[in-house]
Amino acid sequence: MRMFWELAASSFRRYLRYRVAIVATMVTNCVFGLIRASLLMAAVAGAGGMIGDYDALQASSYVWLGQCLVGVVQLWAVSDIARRIKTGDLAVDLLRPVPPVIGWLAAEYGRAACALLIRVAPMLAIGALTTGLVLPEHPGHWLLALVSVVLAVTLAFQGWLLVNLAALWVVEVRGYLNLYMIVMNLFCGLIVPVTWFPDWLRAISLATPFPSMFQSPIEVVLGIGTPLLTVGVQAAWVAGLGVVAHLVLRGGLAKVVIQGG
Repeated sequence: MRMFWELAASSFRRYLRYRVAIVATMVTNCVFGLIRASLLMAAVAGAGGMIGDYDALQASSYVWLGQCLVGVVQLWAVSDIARRIKTGDLAVDLLRPVPPVIGWLAAEYGRAACALLIRVAPMLAIGALTTGLVLPEHPGHWLLALVSVVLAVTLAFQGWLLVNLAALWVVEVRGYLNLYMIVMNLFCGLIVPVTWFPDWLRAISLATPFPSMFQSPIEVVLGIGTPLLTVGVQAAWVAGLGVVAHLVLRGGLAKVVIQGG
């Protein structure tokens, strides 16, 4: 356990060093947050003041809470693990005292913690000063939201891990990564809340783990639906994908050949 936290802390310090990139990302996030909030609030106003349990203030809050999570939850194509498999660096991971998946997850937690630390306060402040926010006041609600964020980060990591592990069987995974990113961003609630989808598309989305990767933490904060049930669904998906990832990795390692090893 100590080694897990050391790996996470090392990853946290690594990402905190890129200060110029942090500032540039924050500016970009603010601009896109203002655009998205304006569009969603206009859509709510055009629909008569309510869409899928969201009024204008909740729609604004959804956007700014989502901007807090962009960068915390991996939404864009991640190919580090696939590259390590392709170059043979996976052999180094296998020789370490920590199982590869545990080491990769620790590094992901460190990265996500760094992003969460530097994003939440500025995004919420800008949202409150511009389009408005509605946030819970009870500390227990925030604690449950933090648990939901951790589960979302874990679940997103597992999804990308499974796609990256395809490199154990195929030479090039970039096409799979890009396809997965498109589907994930559509169904996770990044563009609009999943509850705004037509019934048939919403049913498809809710049958996947994608809403639990992004929309679920936001709904927990906003108190939409049943927060405990939402977190429970996230935990179930984490357990299920964790088992699948373990089986895929074990099956791939039984066949992989690393040059020189």
